Amino acid sequence: MRVLICPDKFAGTLSAPEAAAAVAAGWRSVGPDDTLLVRPLADGGPGFLDVLAAALPGPRVPVRITDPLGRPADGEVFVVGDTAYLESAQACGLHLLAAEERDPNRTTSYGLGLLLAAAAETGARTIVVGLGGSATNDGGAGMLAALGAAPVDDTGRVLPYGGAALLAVAGLSGTPRLRGAALVAATDVDNPLTGLSGASAVFGPQKGADRADVLRLDDALQRYAEVLVRDVPGCPPDVAALPGAGAAGGLGAALYALGATRTSGAGLVRSLVDLDAALDDCDLVITGEGSFDFQSLRGKLPAMVAAAAAERGVPCVVLAGRVDVGRREAAAAGIEAAYSVAEEVGSVGAAMAEPAAGLTALAARTARRWR
Repeated sequence: MRVLICPDKFAGTLSAPEAAAAVAAGWRSVGPDDTLLVRPLADGGPGFLDVLAAALPGPRVPVRITDPLGRPADGEVFVVGDTAYLESAQACGLHLLAAEERDPNRTTSYGLGLLLAAAAETGARTIVVGLGGSATNDGGAGMLAALGAAPVDDTGRVLPYGGAALLAVAGLSGTPRLRGAALVAATDVDNPLTGLSGASAVFGPQKGADRADVLRLDDALQRYAEVLVRDVPGCPPDVAALPGAGAAGGLGAALYALGATRTSGAGLVRSLVDLDAALDDCDLVITGEGSFDFQSLRGKLPAMVAAAAAERGVPCVVLAGRVDVGRREAAAAGIEAAYSVAEEVGSVGAAMAEPAAGLTALAARTARRWR
């Protein structure tokens, strides 16, 4: 058989390349002569650079940055020709904070600005920023500060980190500098910056915001958007309403203000790893993620892979840490079967404790069923 293995990350346990390696190991233990096409996948969120670096040639340039609370952290710029790829989650990721540290009132995107500046210094003509999995809700204000345009109050004092401080924003202190590089925001989130479907209302609670926080942050981002339109040359006048402006706590809006175009993160990865050629040349597709639930059927990577496989008449199987989707719903999305590591090893706790071993065992059992 020719088997295409193309999982997303298993959040909190395995990167997409690690998950793909575990599945491949399990399958090979049953079908050592089968041909395995390994294509780890990602959208713009955590793991974006790992997946691209596994598929494309180019250096990963280390950059000293800051995390969402301003502490020293490590990031990378992945350079392919004259294009630099960044992952916002390296600087702003929710996974960088302990549960008690999550507070979108004070977290900052400053570290992403340091990554952007480093990318510009490589001489890249295009900078692609993967957006997703953020702990921030500052609309990219921290990022702009790192690029030379800090938000200030009506006395000219630079505002502190965090989304809540933007309630007092009256302007920007300068003009962002990126050496003329073109920007691309890679995200599959289409939320606007503000309102009922905006960054604060939809994603704020995941980052530690309560109801009062959400209202405060939404008001702050509305005020901030008005400043972007007035003070950033070329900023779209409707920047707050643009699809994707609310991505990664409003980073999408700041990137739009800097002239960025938007592309699908999953679609970009699909193209760069040449997923379609692999789909054209396989007998079975195996995809997966940490939790396969109803959100997975609404445009996340497994649904995209299943739809592409169905177009070719190739069966698609999902392997996940846990499965919360019924057979009928999965079948409607073009998924032949979905198997759970938690069921394979006996519990969610056991699956989390040894994720690679559990996924390898599940892949071996899947091979016995499908070969």
